[in-house]
Amino acid sequence: MAVSTKHQPPVGEVKGKKEQIAAMFDAIAPRYDLLNRVLSAGIDRIWRKKAVSWLAEHKPRRILDIATGTGDLAIEALRLNPEKVVGVDIADEMLNRGREKLKRLQLEEKIALQRGDAERLPFSDSQFDAAIVAFGVRNFEALQKGLSEIYRVLKPDGAFVVLEFSRPVRFPIKQLYGFYGRFVLPLIGRLLSKNRGAYTYLPESISVFPDGEAFLNELREAGFEDVRERRLTFGIASLYKGRVPKNKRR
Repeated sequence: MAVSTKHQPPVGEVKGKKEQIAAMFDAIAPRYDLLNRVLSAGIDRIWRKKAVSWLAEHKPRRILDIATGTGDLAIEALRLNPEKVVGVDIADEMLNRGREKLKRLQLEEKIALQRGDAERLPFSDSQFDAAIVAFGVRNFEALQKGLSEIYRVLKPDGAFVVLEFSRPVRFPIKQLYGFYGRFVLPLIGRLLSKNRGAYTYLPESISVFPDGEAFLNELREAGFEDVRERRLTFGIASLYKGRVPKNKRR
C-alpha cells in the first residue's frame, strides 16, 4: 500500500509517501471493513469473488495476496482450495485486524499474514503459483518495481490477478461517479472513520491511476503475457490478469 510518485497525488508533506499511506491505513483500520461495505453498497464482495474466479482455471496451490489489508481477498481465495495463502501489507494495524478475523474464523492454519512491502517482497524467486491484489496497485510507490517483484516471486506459468478501481467513461455514470467520488465518498468516509484525508485521497488516487490499456502495458513491461482486462459495474472497477511465461528467465 505505498503510493506512486509517478502516478499519485501527494498525501502529505513530512513523511515519505509510503510511510504516509501506512499511517493512513493504520488510522482507518478499526472501521475499514465497515467502510468498504457502506461505501460500495456491498458490491466489493462481488468484485472479490470475480477476482478469485479468474484464478480458478490455474488451480493454484500457493497464493500470495499483496496489500492484503484485513485479509478479505485472502479469505475469498480459500474457495480455490489452495494449500496456503500468504497475505502481506505494510500497515500493521490492518494486519492486526486481519489476524483477529482469521482467529475468529479459525483460518490461521490456511492463511498467514505478515508485514511486507510489494516493492521488496520477503520471498525467494518462483515461490507462488498465483498472486492477487485488490485495490492496492494504485498505491505502489514505484508501480513497475512492484509489478516486477510480483513477477519475480511467481512460478513459470503463474497467474496474477488485479482488482482495482477505474474511471467510468459513459454518460451519465461518469458524471455520477465523479460527483460521488468528489463529494459523497469523502463525507461518508470522514463521518465513519474520523479520518479527513483517507477518503479524499481515494478519488484523487483513482483519477491519476493508469487504468485500462495503460495498465495492461505496465503488466507487459513487467514481463507478463496474455494480459487482459474486464470492466465491472459500469467501469467503476476493473479486473486485470497476466501470466508469467513458461520459459521465465528471471
